[in-house]
Amino acid sequence: MVTLTRMCRSGRGGRIRRAAAVALVAATLLPLAASCAAGTSIVDKDSLVIGVKPDQPGLGMKEANGKFTGFDVDVASYIARKLDKPVRFIAAPSSQREKMLMGGSVDLVVATYSITAERKTKVSFGGPYYVAHQDTLVRAGESGVTNVRDLRDRRLCQVTGSNSWRRVKEERKIPVALVPAGSYSECVSGLAEGKVDAVSTDDLILAGFATSGTKIVNAPFSDERYGVGIRTGDIDGCEAVNKAITEMYQDGTAKRLLQKWFAKSGLALSFTVPQFEGCG
Repeated sequence: MVTLTRMCRSGRGGRIRRAAAVALVAATLLPLAASCAAGTSIVDKDSLVIGVKPDQPGLGMKEANGKFTGFDVDVASYIARKLDKPVRFIAAPSSQREKMLMGGSVDLVVATYSITAERKTKVSFGGPYYVAHQDTLVRAGESGVTNVRDLRDRRLCQVTGSNSWRRVKEERKIPVALVPAGSYSECVSGLAEGKVDAVSTDDLILAGFATSGTKIVNAPFSDERYGVGIRTGDIDGCEAVNKAITEMYQDGTAKRLLQKWFAKSGLALSFTVPQFEGCG
């Protein structure tokens, strides 16, 4: 500061140097200001854009009229109401969820988005708002698959952007033949057409797709913590989301929504608040 003061007293040359110094400070601060603007919390926004699944029955479906319906959509709507924000829903395919959050095309993602260590290096999570369990869907006449180990040497559907296949092939080292697909609806179609032998993912997802021609093995083998995806660094937003989820369970809304969408599935549903990840 002493040097800058002396420069400012040295006449016209000092004024030039002072202007240069001010310009330098401004140039330094502008990126910081832009960074702060880009990281604005969801609690400061006038409205929210939330990514949901468009093709998972019972969880997130885009109807012919363009409206999104399902458990995840109802949860997202509840959170938006608690934040006192109008909301617009858009489709968030599994392979695009991180990119959509990081790029700012969505404010939140509520789309069967399991919390994993790898994903947490790119985005943050509120919740979880539910803990599902990975299971397996096979054709109704299949008697040779009673648990995940029985998938050995069978064709397993692999959805781009999903981690479910990794829990079978990589974590449990079960030798399966992976058949790529763009979505779980494509997987279920492949199962019906005989292109794959099994679809393994969260039980809530499988429950939505199960038909008279398929059956869920009912041998769960993992915990899938469904989180609310949020941009990294938005601690205020994360805490507001967690508060909303807690209230959703306390006022009975979570139980009502779970029963609304999955009571007929035969799954053992949980109605207690899941243990949160924390927003630090």
